Amino acid sequence: MILLYQILSTLITVYSFALIIYIFMSWVPNARESSFGRVLASLCEPYLEPFRRIIPPLGMIDISPLVAIFILRFADAGLLAVFRMLGAF
Repeated sequence: MILLYQILSTLITVYSFALIIYIFMSWVPNARESSFGRVLASLCEPYLEPFRRIIPPLGMIDISPLVAIFILRFADAGLLAVFRMLGAF
């Protein structure tokens, strides 16, 4: 059970870093049009799209990725709580 939690937690962390890299790529001209940018877009955009529909941009600043990352962090904490309730720790 501990191994399962560690794998899931690591995947959430890696995905959070992928989101952060994808967000920072918007600051670099044509970075999202590169092959790496397209791969990250295919991984990150499906997750970010619902947040963008709910949270409108504030001027030119889109805060929906920050909310999406916080939700991932809460999911990781919730996952830890579930595994503790199951007696895995």
